Amino acid sequence: MLAVCEVTMKALYCQQNSSGEEMTFIFQERENLPPTGDNDVKVQVRACALSWIDTKLLSEVKLEKELLPVGREISGVVLEVGRKVSFFQPDDEVAGILPLDSEESGLCEVVLVHEHYLVHKPEKVCWVEAAGTVRDGVRAYTALHYLSQVSPGKTVLVMDGASPFGTIAIQLAQHRGAKVISTAYSLEDKQYLERLRPAVEGMRQPLVTRVIDVSNGKIDVAESCLEETGGLGVDIVVDAGVKLYSAEDESTSKSQLLPHKHDIITLLGVGGNWITTERNLQLDPPDSHSLFLKGATVSFLNEEIWNLSNIEQGKYLCILEDIMEKLSSSVFRPQLDEPIPLYEAKVSMEIVQKNQARKRQVIQF
Repeated sequence: MLAVCEVTMKALYCQQNSSGEEMTFIFQERENLPPTGDNDVKVQVRACALSWIDTKLLSEVKLEKELLPVGREISGVVLEVGRKVSFFQPDDEVAGILPLDSEESGLCEVVLVHEHYLVHKPEKVCWVEAAGTVRDGVRAYTALHYLSQVSPGKTVLVMDGASPFGTIAIQLAQHRGAKVISTAYSLEDKQYLERLRPAVEGMRQPLVTRVIDVSNGKIDVAESCLEETGGLGVDIVVDAGVKLYSAEDESTSKSQLLPHKHDIITLLGVGGNWITTERNLQLDPPDSHSLFLKGATVSFLNEEIWNLSNIEQGKYLCILEDIMEKLSSSVFRPQLDEPIPLYEAKVSMEIVQKNQARKRQVIQF
């Protein structure tokens, strides 16, 4: 096994061109890894999921560079551990997310990772599922446990529930006893959401109580949610983007399907939580007044917060462990594409970076 480390390896990197141009993805030859540090774990990568690279965030936190490593969600086998590592030993199966400032590309046969970014992978969870679920799991826990408190009896609206993140958020909310409503962007998405069932044998009721098909643009999301909740409104909303202005450019078909911010404020119940992925959200005084009258809150979903501050490292590791446990017990059944061989990684990453992949892309070694 260790022979892998002694040969030159290839790793995938993203090259940033001048502003406005598309990024290019290139394989770079890597020399031998540096010596394993005291707290480092050397991992032979078995699977690596592909996620959109947020170059704006990297620039804002001063982590921008000419060549960015690609692929952070990994699963694999421990080859070697540093002398101060206490959680792992060689031959352990692990999964985790490389930190935001990592110099390592997960799309490489062997990587070095600090032990505090990894957890044990249960034996019955396959490599592809472990790598393909870990990021969406962190997003779902951040939204539903730390930015809001999902609990039995609450109503949760998950926008674009057929997306990889939406699927995990729905499964987590329903597992915690919440009633789930979701929007679908196509007939195929609607049928997928209506087929979702709990992992418990014998339970035939769907995970999603009501699927709102917004693909034809004729259904009012706010009206449907108020109808479903008897006029009380939704307790927790997890959006997938919103329209900020009525007359904003709707050049893409997806932007036409997004709800307006006023719709979300309208469908929120008293004391409700709106979890938004819209980093440039602007609320006018009437919007703020409506939220004030309802005692509602707006929170911003940025799952990288766990990486940007180490103060909650224990909670972060608990999240990762719980994701693996829920994969093992089939509570989480991710929305994954077929495993992709390493030689197709560049093409797959280009599709992911253009936000054109509807299922999570995972490279299998």
